[in-house]
Amino acid sequence: MSAPRLLLCASASGGGKTTVTCAVLQALMDRGINPVAFKCGPDYIDPMFHSEIIGAKSRNLDLFFLGADKTRYLLEQNSAGAGLALIEGVMGYYDGIAMSHEASAYHLARVTQTPAVLVLDGRGSALTIAAVVKGMANFRPDSGIKGVILNRVSPMLYPRLKACIEAETGLAVYGYLPSLPDCALESRHLGLVTAGEVANLKEKLHKLAAQAEKSLDLDGLLALASSAPALDPEPIDLPEPVEGAPVIAVAKDKAFCFYYADGLELLERMGARLVEFSPLADKALPEGTCGLYLGGGYPEEFARELADNHSLLREIHDKILHGLPTVAECGGFLYLHRHLGDADGRYDWRMAGAFSGDAHNTGKLGRFGYVTLTAQKDGLLCQAGESFPAHEFHYWDSTTPGTDFHAQKPQSDRGWDCAFHTQTLYAGFPHFHFWARPELARNFAAAARRYMQEALL
Repeated sequence: MSAPRLLLCASASGGGKTTVTCAVLQALMDRGINPVAFKCGPDYIDPMFHSEIIGAKSRNLDLFFLGADKTRYLLEQNSAGAGLALIEGVMGYYDGIAMSHEASAYHLARVTQTPAVLVLDGRGSALTIAAVVKGMANFRPDSGIKGVILNRVSPMLYPRLKACIEAETGLAVYGYLPSLPDCALESRHLGLVTAGEVANLKEKLHKLAAQAEKSLDLDGLLALASSAPALDPEPIDLPEPVEGAPVIAVAKDKAFCFYYADGLELLERMGARLVEFSPLADKALPEGTCGLYLGGGYPEEFARELADNHSLLREIHDKILHGLPTVAECGGFLYLHRHLGDADGRYDWRMAGAFSGDAHNTGKLGRFGYVTLTAQKDGLLCQAGESFPAHEFHYWDSTTPGTDFHAQKPQSDRGWDCAFHTQTLYAGFPHFHFWARPELARNFAAAARRYMQEALL
């Protein structure tokens, strides 16, 4: 039996999706309802806020990474037994790859048959907001938009906006949130700051929830969510796991926090035992480490602290050069350079130096968006000629970005070479999701298993 489910979307970024999503999640938690949370697309930060509220991992549903079958499967598996599965959309509802709807929130709602509720910023609007709602709902005949939530509107104006929208569009308005400046979530160059860095986050969330109880029709949203049909996904065939439970050390702290929860769990299903450590605080890798996973994050914000941890940097340098199987994505890739320029423009922070090259702030967003990576040589993750989807989003660049993969933009002629790929290493700016090609997770776990066996000889 599939859980009730709902997708919150918007006409553009900045409309308040994350705020409304957090308000609804916290209100449901306060009611004793057991929600689970998902994020459409590759974003790492919004799920951290969801996770902070529900006390469990929020998951990413990304059609470019996963395709329709795996998306439905993971949505069903991760929402089993929940009171509600709440999905936060991405960008504008129809905004997908290039100028298409592929991998958009609309695409996700359609593939999963999830009712969508449009979150609209109502500041400075009157009748025109009804035109926006009608246009959004009618842009595709199967839009899936079933209602509206208004954000940043006054209690005085709301009744008139509600009456207008419902009369002009026939769609239900499920309440509003007023402007709540003391509940604002701060931003930095990759988006919102992480949940762990927001001062008084719990207080802000409970204020949002209290307001949601006052001015959102939560019962109506629950009823709408219950109208979603059963998913009934097909089972997914996975490779056989490796034996021996090799330890893969996963960097996890304020500097390294960008991981897909389902990807980590897949590594475990493939036989690895994951042990977290902090490159900021721990002086050595976990005992028995046979693989190393350095995810993305904000190492540039903590460059001094990372540079001061000399013993760990030295150990990581030595073990990578002696064949420790390692995956290093974006921030993790920066950490392996000789030097890392911090957010203030200094360039002399010594990092692990696993390969030559320095990383610096370009002052602008570099390569951004989805790519398909094709290996140009055999290596840790796959063989030459094999491909898998990935994503780039970074302001820092490298003097040695690597050339072992070719990255190709979808629906575009643009492409470039990137990343390092050896029999024991993947290191580059592109992030990827292990569920995109489960063989990648199995190959990583198998390499860790071989390293463990060699260590025992």
